[in-house]
Amino acid sequence: MALKSTVFKAELQLADLDRNHFADYALTLAQHPSETEERLMVRLLAFALYAHEDLRFGKGLSADDEAALWEVDPTGLIRRWIEVGLPEEGRLRKACGRAEQVVVIAYGSRAESWWKQNAEALQRYRNLEVFVLSAADSDSLARLATRSMKLAWTIQEGTVYLDGAQIRPIRRFP
Repeated sequence: MALKSTVFKAELQLADLDRNHFADYALTLAQHPSETEERLMVRLLAFALYAHEDLRFGKGLSADDEAALWEVDPTGLIRRWIEVGLPEEGRLRKACGRAEQVVVIAYGSRAESWWKQNAEALQRYRNLEVFVLSAADSDSLARLATRSMKLAWTIQEGTVYLDGAQIRPIRRFP
């Protein structure tokens, strides 16, 4: 018998001063049985960083050919493909061939070593952007996870302010 996903509801108040984007979002996130709360919250962070009317959560862990999040325009063009975690180079190569822009938000205790291992190979992809979250920042996000969340996010000069915490995704590439 297959385990079912856990449903999380998030009311997101977003003030992105860097992009002049201000909006409220009512989001439903499905946590795959093998997904941690840390990964779930990094997906929510990715949504906040790239919020757009066409941005949607993908099947992620349960589909090899879908992103964790993606922005697909009404014509079917994939404008942005967002991966969270430590994806393999082959997966990113395919994503870079399908989307105008690919973003990786690497997190966890192995994120820095993943970056060091893959940086040279990834630099050939001109439409790829990589951010690395510190383990402390991803842990802070994970502690905020509840089945029903009301979160106010402010983004200014690349720093995310959330319920008293400051999260600064470090851009590693380009």
